Amino acid sequence: MIDEKGIFLGASPNTAGSQPQYLNLRRANRHGLIAGATGTGKTVTLQGVAENFSAAGVPVFMADVKGDLAGIAMAGSPTAKNADRLVARAAEIGLEPFTWGDNPAIFWDLYGEQGHPIRTTVSEMGPLLLARLMNLNEVQEGVLNIAFRYADEEGLLLLDLGDLQAMLAYCAENAEALSARFGNITRPSVGSIQRQLLQLDSQGGAHFFGEPALDIHDFLGLDDQGRGYINVLAADKLMQSPKLYATFVLWLLSELFETLPEVGDPDKPKLVFFFDEAHLLFEDAPKALTDKIEQVVRLIRSKGVGVYFVTQNPIDIPEDVAAQLGNRVQHALRAFTPRDQKAIEAAADTFRINPDLDVARAIIELKVGEALVSVLQDDGSPSIVQRTLIAPPRSRLGPLDAKERAIIQAISPVAGKYDDAIDRESAEEILAARGNASAAAAQAAKAQVEADKAAAVQAKVEAKQQEQELKEQARLDAVAAREAAKPSGVDRAIQSATRAAASSVGRQVANELGRAVFGGSKRGSSGIAGQLVRGILGNLFR
Repeated sequence: MIDEKGIFLGASPNTAGSQPQYLNLRRANRHGLIAGATGTGKTVTLQGVAENFSAAGVPVFMADVKGDLAGIAMAGSPTAKNADRLVARAAEIGLEPFTWGDNPAIFWDLYGEQGHPIRTTVSEMGPLLLARLMNLNEVQEGVLNIAFRYADEEGLLLLDLGDLQAMLAYCAENAEALSARFGNITRPSVGSIQRQLLQLDSQGGAHFFGEPALDIHDFLGLDDQGRGYINVLAADKLMQSPKLYATFVLWLLSELFETLPEVGDPDKPKLVFFFDEAHLLFEDAPKALTDKIEQVVRLIRSKGVGVYFVTQNPIDIPEDVAAQLGNRVQHALRAFTPRDQKAIEAAADTFRINPDLDVARAIIELKVGEALVSVLQDDGSPSIVQRTLIAPPRSRLGPLDAKERAIIQAISPVAGKYDDAIDRESAEEILAARGNASAAAAQAAKAQVEADKAAAVQAKVEAKQQEQELKEQARLDAVAAREAAKPSGVDRAIQSATRAAASSVGRQVANELGRAVFGGSKRGSSGIAGQLVRGILGNLFR
């Protein structure tokens, strides 16, 4: 129920001096806490408060951890389980007439299975949030900043985890050149970041990083009746990946803080967040991440955004964050362990004292659907804590079936806008193309070197072969010349005949000359002197 006093939370029936409890819309952006043990009614309280915010024209975002908050999109039924008890409770606190009703809802799911996918890009997340999320040390954070800086200068889009991994691999391969320009980059630092990214990817980070990226204004819509849309995030699977859940929450709050203008304290919030099972958000979270969440929660109030944590135990919330939560609804706690007793004491001490109420005792005695309530008043001071029977929601308590969910998703105002992923050319593809081009160039250069070597060897072989051929030709030419210099058979016959004739003529001449010299007798010519003359003349006629 909504009136000029704000959202009706409930009342304390049959108690003298009790007052109805209202959540002041002008103070609703001062954040809040809904706490209580399992089964005490805190989820029902969350659902009732959320639907009243919607009725007041305030958009709502809630993480549906168990799958039962999806019923907020459907009207409750008088035949449903526990319907009679809810109607009786409404009558007991004076909430009449009580009618069932639905609420405008949009279903979201990081995995795209039970609602529209929610995505953002690595660039939009930025190196600072990623470094906080992955608990990087100063050196590793510096390397991550260099990767983002170089990608920005080179026009390389960092859209998904694949792009960031490719960018880091490039930085490792070109560490020497980049270190001279931006600062020291070491392979161990890059390796540490890559391992953290692999861990995030194993938890489903690939579903969260990509395009189309969420337009945060789609969380701020109103339906045609002026009711704020209730954005329900299916978180049952997401809760199994706490690092991814923390990534999403931190990004979402930071995106709102950076996008929305300063409004101070508006008449009503621009948006209200409910984080169910909030202890999972802070469990094992690095201090840097907790500090960042605390900073954003503290500052986002001025943007008109209220953040409400829903958890089993109030001590699950870090003190620095809890100190920002001005509106509190405390359901029953159980004192079964020393830790439970400590939680009871801590919860009792945080309320403004009511002299007529033993708060520590009341926390143990509270019934299902009953809570201790203290909210910020119009002047900003907390109200005196009151034991309050919480007003029941008008929508269905419980999950939707697959058909109902599909119908609501089909008529969603963002139907078709985010359902299909877009994979455009980005750093991973560009760097891969560069790598392939470099590899091809290197291969071509290597092939050219091999070809040049082969050509040189072939030229050497051909030169040697040509040299041998020239030598062989010279030898053949010499042989041919010698052969050509030799007389032919006819020449030899003529020479032989000539020599024979000359010899015969010579002998005759010699004989005649011998006779003339030594006497005319034949005998004289055949002596020693005659032989000498014939020999001489014979040689002359050869």
